[in-house]
Amino acid sequence: MDIEKITRFADHLAAASREGVGVTPLTLLDPQFSEIEAYHVQLKTIERKVKEGARITGKKIGLTSRAMQTLLGVEQPDYGHLLDDMVVENNGELPFEHVLSPKVEAEIAFLLKRDLEGPHVTTYDVLMATEYVMPALEIVDSRIANWQIKLEDTVADNASSGFYVLGGHPVKPQDLDLPLVGMALYKNQQLVNTGVGAAALGNPASCVAWLANKLYELGITLKAGEIILSGALSAAVEAKPGDVFHTQLAGLGSVGVRFGEKKT
Repeated sequence: MDIEKITRFADHLAAASREGVGVTPLTLLDPQFSEIEAYHVQLKTIERKVKEGARITGKKIGLTSRAMQTLLGVEQPDYGHLLDDMVVENNGELPFEHVLSPKVEAEIAFLLKRDLEGPHVTTYDVLMATEYVMPALEIVDSRIANWQIKLEDTVADNASSGFYVLGGHPVKPQDLDLPLVGMALYKNQQLVNTGVGAAALGNPASCVAWLANKLYELGITLKAGEIILSGALSAAVEAKPGDVFHTQLAGLGSVGVRFGEKKT
């Protein structure tokens, strides 16, 4: 592992966040940049943020749709870390100065009551280890200019994580047929997307099982108390200053977010 390159690429992405301007894709800087190197860049960034006082609150799963996997030429999802400074209050406002190129996705979030450690975690194990599920909005964002990403770019960029919002009311996962949970996503009171739980690898709980087993390769365990965003139930929708989003998930309730006007 080229530690100097890992550090340099983490610095490259940090500059985008600091200066509010997207940067050159890492895969253009180094066409040989690998997926495992990308995860180590992500871990370096998270390590720095934790040292600065941030707290890990959970994980997110990306690339759960076959369409996005095909677009990036991969056959499995990716993952990123959630931090306490990424949380937006339900129906709260997110200042647009805090994002670069935001998009909004509707998801089902899992709150774990028990640790999940790979490499043989099953969907059933996930359901038994989950305290409850709830509706969530994820605001994905890219430190790479114009979303010109390959798999390695988004992995290094913490799976293009930005912010997340939790809402609705908690429901035991056994009380729902997760693959059949319907979703409607609204932008400025207009329906822009619909989806269903099965859009996330056939079952959102299967995504969480994949994550637990993937993390085993990196020596990481999903911990009790963590929030897991299980993957988008439809395509991400671009957000502009002043936009208001909310989603309704059958049996789980609603969650919303408002983007602040951009300051001049």
